[in-house]
Amino acid sequence: MDSIDYYNKNANLYFENTVDSNTEDNREKFLAALSDGMAILDLGCGSGRDSLEFIQRGYDVTAIDGAEELCELASIHIGQDVLCMRFEELDFDEVFDGIWANASLLHINSDDFDGVFQKVIKALKPQGILYMSFGHGDFDGFRNGRYFKDFKTKAMKEFISGHSELELLDIWKSNDDLSEANLDEWLHVLVKKCEDRQE
Repeated sequence: MDSIDYYNKNANLYFENTVDSNTEDNREKFLAALSDGMAILDLGCGSGRDSLEFIQRGYDVTAIDGAEELCELASIHIGQDVLCMRFEELDFDEVFDGIWANASLLHINSDDFDGVFQKVIKALKPQGILYMSFGHGDFDGFRNGRYFKDFKTKAMKEFISGHSELELLDIWKSNDDLSEANLDEWLHVLVKKCEDRQE
């Protein structure tokens, strides 16, 4: 069973456990780097909690998730269609001003991670902002029925430094109200896609 199977089988419980989780502090850091009305991709929207907040604040939101059952619940919650696709299927070319990947890229296994990450960066416009969060640690494998790829701060900084098109804006740790994932500590990352440069 992969992570998407888990979310399809536990969609209602996951929705109930996360739809009211508090992500305000992280969300505000992300939005502070964007202008009003910009285009946001909610990558792995889950319950649609954050998509709804973005929509209510006037942003142009595209929400996607890989779990069909969650897509249906989130679509009802946010009042618009949620695209059902795996992250490996992403095919956007400089469409979004911001990408919100809250506790979602952590489900991509190590073999596929770099390829998926390149698709995510491709979807960002130049000067676009990416927020992502992971468990803080060095675990890489299955726990609680899902695959998790954790990062420690140093490893994340090294990963970002390997992408010359990205600028690390901020990196911080927290103990957020996301107890459903059973993680003690979270690592949050905010990066900017640099302008295209001609040598």
